[in-house]
Order: sequence, then C-alpha cells, then structure tokens
Amino acid sequence: MEFEGAFSEGETKKIWNYEFPVLTLCYKVLFMNEQNQQTLETLQDIKRIMERSSRFISLSGLSGIAAGICALVGAWFANKEFGPYYGRYEYREEYSGEDFEQLKFRLLVIALAVLAAALASAFYFTWRKARHNKLPVWDLTAKRLSINMLIPLVAGGLFILAMYQYNEWRFIAPACLIFYGLALVNASKYTLSDVRYLGLFQILLGLINTQFPEKGLYFWAAGFGLLHIIYGFVMWWKYEKNA
Repeated sequence: MEFEGAFSEGETKKIWNYEFPVLTLCYKVLFMNEQNQQTLETLQDIKRIMERSSRFISLSGLSGIAAGICALVGAWFANKEFGPYYGRYEYREEYSGEDFEQLKFRLLVIALAVLAAALASAFYFTWRKARHNKLPVWDLTAKRLSINMLIPLVAGGLFILAMYQYNEWRFIAPACLIFYGLALVNASKYTLSDVRYLGLFQILLGLINTQFPEKGLYFWAAGFGLLHIIYGFVMWWKYEKNA
C-alpha cells in the first residue's frame, strides 16, 4: 500500500483497525437504507394492489358534484309544479282528484329525469377516472359494490312507490334520504371510506325531515343536492386535485 511508508507500523495498524471498519460500516448503513427504501416501496405497491383488488377506487368527486347539480335543478322544477297546485300563499292537503294525479305524474317524470341524468354523469366521470388510472370500470369489486348498494335501494324504492300509490306523501322525502343513506353505508366497505360518512349524513337528514314533513322538498334538495356537491368537492380535493 502507498501509505505504508508514510506512517509508522503502529499508525498503519490503527488505520486498518479503525478507519477501514468505519468506512465499511458507513457503506453497510447506506446499503441498508437503500434496501429499506426498496422494501418500503414494495410494501406500498402491495398495498395499492390489495386496495385495487378489494375496493372500487374509481369513484370520482366530479360525479358527486354533477349529481348534486342535477338534484338541485330537479328540485327547482318540482317546486314550480307544487306552486299552482297548493296555491301561492296557502298549504292545502287535497290528495285526490284529476289535478293531483297529473301532479303525481309530472313529479314522477322529474324524479326519473334527475335519476337518469345523475347516473349518466356518475358513469361518465367514473369511466374517465378509471381510464386515467388504467383500471377496469367493471370488475369483481364493482359488482360487489353494486349488489350491496342495490339491496337497500331496491327495497326503499318499492316502499316509496307503495307510498306514492296510496298518496302517503309526508314521508316520501325522508324515506328517499334514509334508504339512500343505508345503501351508501352498506356499499362503503367496497369503496372509499368517505362514502360511509355521506351515507350517515343522509340518514341523519332524513330522520330530521320526519319531524318537518311539510319541508320535504327542501330536505330532499339539501341531501341529494348540497350534500352531494360538498362530498364531491371534498373527494376531488383529496384524491384528484394533484392528478
């Protein structure tokens, strides 16, 4: 070695015994840090794969915003239909006659139009996000999500149609909110956990609406309109803003 002539024998031994092990130790530490970083990245990849296989993560916040806007527009049209029937300054409970049957039909058309527009917008934004993330729109988790969401929705829809059939209007809006909230909570275990909180707020709003049945349209607009817009914006801010 070149430095052997420049140092005494004792100094050379010190270099071999102390400085070289220190350098070796530093190298090992750096090597272990690189290994730990690779291990951490591998674990994160595994976590992402498991989330994709167990949860449907392609829900877009923009779909919630679009659904909320559709609901507010539908509530505005429904309010216009109520005006001529009940009078401008007076609330009357005349749930019979030809005028009432026409009102029922027009409100049903508005509800179906809102539902179709909300579903179309939700599918479009979900499909766009899934394509951006290179994920399938329809897979096993999407099927599980749909099944768990449809069970309360179908049951609630049949119950609401029965109330519609027998002119029991007081609790139609609360029932819509409560059954929809139950559907969200039931399906939340197969998608983002934020959906669960939206469902709980819908249930709470529906229960409060049972104490103010004459304000059903306003509660309906707040639940399906404002809550959806707030939820959609939060989802977009958390998961899609940077992307």
